[in-house]
Amino acid sequence: MILLHGRGGSAEDILSLSQALGGPEFAYLAPQAANHTWYPYSFLAPLEQNEPYLSSALDRVESLVQLAVAAGIPPDKTVVAGFSQGACLATEFVARHPRRYAGLIAFTGGLIGPPDSELTHPGDLAGTPAFFGSGDPDPHVPWQRVQQSAEILKQMGADVAAHRYPGMPHTVTPGEIESARQHVGTLFIHKEQ
Repeated sequence: MILLHGRGGSAEDILSLSQALGGPEFAYLAPQAANHTWYPYSFLAPLEQNEPYLSSALDRVESLVQLAVAAGIPPDKTVVAGFSQGACLATEFVARHPRRYAGLIAFTGGLIGPPDSELTHPGDLAGTPAFFGSGDPDPHVPWQRVQQSAEILKQMGADVAAHRYPGMPHTVTPGEIESARQHVGTLFIHKEQ
């Protein structure tokens, strides 16, 4: 499981979710962003404003997927997960690198780009289970973008679940973790048996 922290967070922060999300059958990779941010501006800013940082962050995730492959863990046994800015990065990575993954978990995040931009991507996610959860309203991630991202990934062939949590603060809650486990984690675990 690749865990991507949010803006201002750290690898240690996001690793604290590891026991709640998975278990001993998982290996966890949690990279640390320089200065605790993957890219400098909002995920809704024009893409060029977040470059070259966004491309660098996406390359970092790909390097972790390839590290897992080199260790004998293919993408279809790899979950890509994140919170907030990390959830946006995880979602954008999966959309730009379509293939079967063990799962995508986006805790308060969505595809990256301004509100009026074309967010669709070509490719087939081949039934990848994808979980989107977010509070509504959220101060950083509009629920409309979460829904739009979930729909785009569904059109790409993902098995999508999107859960709206009215009034939830900008955090990850136990209920959200359980919903993610039900949609992504248990499918991954059953596949191993």
